[in-house]
Formats: sequence, structure tokens, C-alpha cells
Amino acid sequence: MGSYPQGAAGQASPSARERVLVLDFGSQYTQLIARRVREQHVFCEIVRHDISVEQVQHHAPSGLILSGGPSSAHEGSAPTCDPRLFELGLPTLGICYGMQVVCQALGGRVDRASAREHGPSRCQLLENSELFDGLPEEIDVWMDHRDQVTGVSHEFLPIARTATCPIAAVKHRRLPVYGLQFHPEVTHTPLGGLLLQNFLMTVCNCRGTWRLSDFIRETVDQVRHRVGRDRVICGLSGGVDSSVTAALLYQAIGAQLSCILVDNGLLRKDEKAAVIAEFSRHFHTDLHVVQAEERFLASLRGVRDPQEKRRRIGHCFIDCFAQEAAQIQNARFLAQGTLYPDVIESGAAPDGPAAPIKLHHNVGGLPAELQFELIEPLRDLFKDEVRRLGLELGLPDDIVWRHPFPGPGLAVRCLGEVTRQRLEVLREADSIVVNEIKAAGLYRDTSQAFAVLLPVQSVGVVGDARTYEDAIAIRCVNTDDFMTADWSRLPYDLLARISTRIIHEVRGVNRVTYDISSKPPATIEWE
Repeated sequence: MGSYPQGAAGQASPSARERVLVLDFGSQYTQLIARRVREQHVFCEIVRHDISVEQVQHHAPSGLILSGGPSSAHEGSAPTCDPRLFELGLPTLGICYGMQVVCQALGGRVDRASAREHGPSRCQLLENSELFDGLPEEIDVWMDHRDQVTGVSHEFLPIARTATCPIAAVKHRRLPVYGLQFHPEVTHTPLGGLLLQNFLMTVCNCRGTWRLSDFIRETVDQVRHRVGRDRVICGLSGGVDSSVTAALLYQAIGAQLSCILVDNGLLRKDEKAAVIAEFSRHFHTDLHVVQAEERFLASLRGVRDPQEKRRRIGHCFIDCFAQEAAQIQNARFLAQGTLYPDVIESGAAPDGPAAPIKLHHNVGGLPAELQFELIEPLRDLFKDEVRRLGLELGLPDDIVWRHPFPGPGLAVRCLGEVTRQRLEVLREADSIVVNEIKAAGLYRDTSQAFAVLLPVQSVGVVGDARTYEDAIAIRCVNTDDFMTADWSRLPYDLLARISTRIIHEVRGVNRVTYDISSKPPATIEWE
């Protein structure tokens, strides 16, 4: 099953509770489907598209959702699922490519559309359906497809259409199987949440009883059972993910937890001191601090490719971590703050249909020589769920609401070669960005804000002298789930203040720009 979560010990997977399985056909929206389901307080798991009938029965789900995907269902090599799944009597919803898979498996036809459709569309509902209960006769939807269902068997009933897609939704006459050509999970389909709620509560008969408190109790029990009397090591960065991971583990095993902070020289300004102070105050764990700045900078010397940066940082981190961990007695497990978005952006499974966006240093398992068993208690959660979990665990607001920071640190915000001098420029600029946003009272209103040092220089004028210095880009986004994001509309006077301070106070910078791209198509981080 690759690296898809399957309820292993130390991961969140309730054993006797209603749940929905999301079959992943490679869409970058797959995680959004899972998140929308959880917003209805129904637990869900993302599984491979080719999961066996026996494995589905073992999960005992309340329903199935087939995600979208980049493939063409009419091509021989396109990913599909076992058609016997549809005969299990499980409520099933196919979305976009998932609808095409359902219809084709049950006697329908899928063809290339005359033109790819990407964007808003107006959808007309043709038939009464449990799926559309409470919706008006016409709704705004978001389309993103190049193929479409052009014919269905007599057992299917078309229940919606658009101007360019005659079969925009279907319902099986005999089975509890539905299909939607549009995407109800994205915010661009305003009534998509109600549509999914109808599927979950009416078609699947779910009650919506899953809560994060259940997650805490079950995960604590799983960790205690798995760990026994051994020791767990947790890598700390001071970010939300590692902090919540440590807090959850501390609740489960207390003094059996050891934490390691690797100072790689890629941290934000005053980050190390803040982490040490916070974890000395809020956690009573065995904290080890590794001084490794020189080692990381030597490894990154001359490297410009972002993926190579991540690889080298990951290898360096493991080497430093392993050396320090070897000094800790009875350590058998390593805990990581891997989240759902980390998994999907790394391509989930090596042989799965999802395309990798970027490498994550904490996804993909551990080298054999590290000799630890991996515990990833947050692997099934989204960032907003992790924050709520942190509050449930009693963590202070300054930890819970801290903006995310990438595992490779400032190295992936320092475009081009990473040097000590360039890091200092970036570190000072980044500190100004964050502090000014905090001073304006907008830190909690933004999801992530930071500076990026660009690998270009530009002409400027200071006094009567010509300069040729660095350029800084400011990136500030708003998002609920970090799978999609929009740029923050910060006040002009705030942006002006940030720009003025950076140019006046950060030596070697004469230009500041503001990034106004959304995700997708851009990612939040530049590398």
C-alpha cells in the first residue's frame, strides 16, 4: 500500500467508528475531499485506488469516494479500481475522474471533450436526488477536466448538466452509486459542502460523531501499547507540527520521551533560544541541542537545485540526529510531525498515481541504518486540525498559532546558493516581515508570512550612489488547509513600512517585491 496511512500503531485510525474511504486516483484535491468529510465530523482515510475488495471490507466503511485524477479513463494504462467494489452495496461517490471510472466500469463511455474545461460553470439539476436535497435548481460549480462521460448504460440516470457537459452528474438506478463531473470539495463550488453533507448523512447514513478528543484518546492508547517501556525520540523544530507531536507523546508516555533540536544554521532569527525557552517551560522532557551549522553549510556549498538542497539537508539531519540519538539509552522509536499535505506533496506512494510536487525530509520512511521504528501520530491530519489538537492538549497560543516553517528551514527560502552571508540577509528581512505583521495585529489573520531572498540583483540608488544589490520577495498567504491558498491582501501602508524597513535596515538589499500568486498554480514556498 505504499506510504498511504493504513491505521498502523502510532497513527490515527479509529477501529470501531463510521468512516469513509477516499480512493486516490492522483488528484491534488484528494486531501481536500478528506478534509471536507472531516468537517462533517466523519472520519476518513485515503487509500490507494487499487485497494482490494477484501481490504475495503476489513475497513468496514460507511461509504466510498473516488477522487479526481490527471489520467484519461479511456486509455488502457489509466488507473482504475476493482469493479466488484460497486457490488458491495456501499454508498459511492465518484468525483471528476472518479465519476468517469464508475461510469466506464458499469457500462458507460468516456471520451475526450472538444476542449479542456477549467473554471467556473453553471450546473442545472435535472432530477430530484438525495444528493441534491436542499439545493436550488441551478448551482455554481468548478470544473477541471479534459474528458467527460458521453454515454451511460440504462442503469444510470443523468441528474445534472452544464452548457458544455450534458452528463455532469449521474445516479445509478439500482446501486447507491453517484457521480459528479465537477468538484464539490473546492471553495469555488459554494454549495459543495451541502452536497457532500447529503452524501454522508443521507446516502451513507453517517451521524457525524468523530471528534479530535477521540483522536487524542485513541492515539495515546495506541502509542502506549506500541511503545511499552521503550523510549521515543522526537525531533523538535519549534514549529506547530513537532510541538503538537511532542505534547501528544508526552501525554502518552511522559518521561519516556526525549527531544532533539538540531541547530542547522537554517533557523529563523532567535529561533533556537525561543525553542529552548518554550520547551523548558512547557515540557519537562530530556532536551538535546545539537550544534551543526558548519556541517550543514558545508554540505550546501555550491548547491542551487531545490530538490538537491532538500536531499542534502535530509541526509545531514539524519546523520546529526543519529549521532545524538546514539547517546540516548533504550531509544527504539522516532516520532515525526508528518502531516497529510506532506504525504500528498511527496507523491504519497512511490508507485501511486499522484505526481510528487516536492520532497519532504520527513516523508518516505527512515534509512535502515538509523534503526528506529517510525511513529507519525499526526500523519492523517491537516494543519488546521493540528492546531485544534494543540489547543485541546493545552499548548499556549504562541506555539499553536505560529506560522509553518519548512523542514529544510531558510535554505528553501534562500533561492540559489546558501551561504552564511545570504542567510543573515534573509534572516533579518524575515524578522522584519513577521514582526511588522504582528504589530499590525494581522498575524492570526494570515496563515503564513515570510521573506524570500531571490538569486538576482538589481540596480538601485542610495543617496547619490548607484547600488547593485539583492532583492527580497515577501510571501503572505491565507488558507484553511494549505492544499490551496490565496495571497493575502495586506494594507498598502503595512507593505510600505515593511519595504522601507528592509531596505534601510538590511545591508545589501535595495528592492522588495510582493508575491501575489495563488496555490495552485504556485506553491506556498518558492522551493
